[in-house]
Amino acid sequence: MARRKRCPIVAESRPALDQLKSRVMAKQGYQADSQNPDSVKYEVAEEVGVPLKHGYNGRLTSKQAGNIGGKIGGSMVKELVRMAQERMKEQ
Repeated sequence: MARRKRCPIVAESRPALDQLKSRVMAKQGYQADSQNPDSVKYEVAEEVGVPLKHGYNGRLTSKQAGNIGGKIGGSMVKELVRMAQERMKEQ
């Protein structure tokens, strides 16, 4: 099965989302590469003990994949909520 790349609803938002991911993960102490923000998932996987490798990872369980993606995505959502709360305070 071919690997699908998840795309945001607004395609033009990809660079901003990548920048957010790099910034958020760098704040948490990860080596976030602004040119390749997806590379941080390998560092997170190593930290949580998930055998993620480049290429096909179809043998990972949903729980293992969630341990990686949840840590990254959850951190991004927390930052977006914090930013929204700050803007609401300003108004």
